[in-house]
Amino acid sequence: MKQTPAHQIVNTDLLALMPTDSRRVIEIGCMHGVLAQAYRQQNTAAEYVGVDIDQNYARVAEKACTKTIAGDIEMLSPVVFETFFPSDCWVFGDCLEHLRDPWTLLARIRGRIDRDGCLVACIPNAQHWSVQMRLTSGNLFYEDSGLLDRTHIRWFTRISMIKMFLDAGWKIEKAISRVINSPHQEQQLRAVAAMAETGGFDPNLAVQDATPFQYLFKVVLA
Repeated sequence: MKQTPAHQIVNTDLLALMPTDSRRVIEIGCMHGVLAQAYRQQNTAAEYVGVDIDQNYARVAEKACTKTIAGDIEMLSPVVFETFFPSDCWVFGDCLEHLRDPWTLLARIRGRIDRDGCLVACIPNAQHWSVQMRLTSGNLFYEDSGLLDRTHIRWFTRISMIKMFLDAGWKIEKAISRVINSPHQEQQLRAVAAMAETGGFDPNLAVQDATPFQYLFKVVLA
């Protein structure tokens, strides 16, 4: 299956969650290495390992990373996986939803990461009002990128994201939301509130959770 098209946009919110003094960063889904380049400009001493399932992406990222590995993080041998340690910062920028079993991978990393380490992630919100409206209309079609990226395997809401991290043994240190405003948003959110109220749920919470396009987390050892 064709991978999500690589882009040259730095996720500045994700970058801000990464410690500026990390010793060894492991980024899963590094694409062309734009985040790596931005991070290494502020921390020139860090070793930065980029991993991407697309060989061409990993090859381009070599210019920005200390080292790159082309491969599926879930299919790498135990020997190769061990080479990621020691490490004190793992990065998943819109990547966990592409994995078959992110719960197990997060637990594996939690068991081996440095004691002062952290993991940062950006995850699309499957509860976003636009997805709900597409479900309501039946027009739920896969796309090359975005919330309905055809390479997404898993779908997460705010509640299930939090549960995923906690079940894997992490403690959430910081969580933020990213909102992309749309001229149709307010009208659609009123519909979300009405649907929630009809179902016996809190309409205010339903609107709150349907507004963010993505959530970002920084998690540490519990």
